[in-house]
Amino acid sequence: MKITALEEHVALPVLLEAWARAGVPQVPQLGFGDEPFARRLRSTGAERLADMDDQGVDVAVLSLASPGVQDLPAADAVALAREANDALAEVVAAHPERLAAFATIPTPAPEHAAAELERAVTRLGFKGAMLYGRTGDVLADDPRHDDLYATAARLGAPLHFHPQTPVPAVLESYYSDLGGGQVRNGRGVGMSLATAGLGWYYDLGVQYLRMIFSGVFDRHPDLQVIAGHWGEVVLFYLDHTGIMADMTGLQRPLVDYFRQNFSVTGSGTVSERYLRWTAEVVGTERMMYSTDYPYTFGTRPGGYPYLDTSNGVARSFLEAAPFSEADKAAIGSGNFERLTAHLGAAAAPTGA
Repeated sequence: MKITALEEHVALPVLLEAWARAGVPQVPQLGFGDEPFARRLRSTGAERLADMDDQGVDVAVLSLASPGVQDLPAADAVALAREANDALAEVVAAHPERLAAFATIPTPAPEHAAAELERAVTRLGFKGAMLYGRTGDVLADDPRHDDLYATAARLGAPLHFHPQTPVPAVLESYYSDLGGGQVRNGRGVGMSLATAGLGWYYDLGVQYLRMIFSGVFDRHPDLQVIAGHWGEVVLFYLDHTGIMADMTGLQRPLVDYFRQNFSVTGSGTVSERYLRWTAEVVGTERMMYSTDYPYTFGTRPGGYPYLDTSNGVARSFLEAAPFSEADKAAIGSGNFERLTAHLGAAAAPTGA
């Protein structure tokens, strides 16, 4: 069974340098420093391939660590996205049988975003793009992204969304004043809850619903989104959220958008309960695979085995899934290969 993992992060030198200039905190979670985790995040060669072998992953689709270039000034984001995508293409070219890539997109400059997606897909051979929810304070459903979404739909290029830290007002209202506990990698209880603990997933899940309710998928019915973390909380509340259908003016039932425009991965959370629930809601034909490397690789603080995809767990988890062999093969790689089979085949419209 071939496993193609879709949420596999990398921190390139060009990105780290830009983040440092912008005053981004230089923490291991972003690839700064000499800790094993940070080194893994920066690795693009032998160490990464060895870890893929350890996990049982055949192909890793690389993407820049969150938030990519989306929180940088527009002028910087355009140049950096192009430079980063060129660098990522060289990484893939060194190991084309094991590595592929999602593009980073300069969403702070919407007039350049669609063009960079088209360049990355048609000239660099990328498999789509990785987006990070908000761009500054601009949400994913903002009409400024319509050209990007139209281009993605025309090219058949899936857009994989990844969370980022909630806005300061949300951090202050919901996650501040949580004292006690340990501080790990510079994060206390509040910031940990706001990010990997819970906040990331709510932040992006609400944006998925906003994209649906604001008509993004009605305007671009062929747009395909890949959602990590078992759907970013939303799948678990679709039955309830669906009561809004009559007031939203949607063209389809809410669940249909997730069954027709979304594919879902687990982002390295090896929970059979979430696996079965996702299959029940969207069907195995809408499920794909990811390990969230290196964030879920190795022994996790606190000993949470369902967040550890090392020692072959990434493969054994899927092999033991309560599905047919054909369904497991489809989740491992077949669904993604089908989704991207005609990637970039559509020519740019006349005059583009």
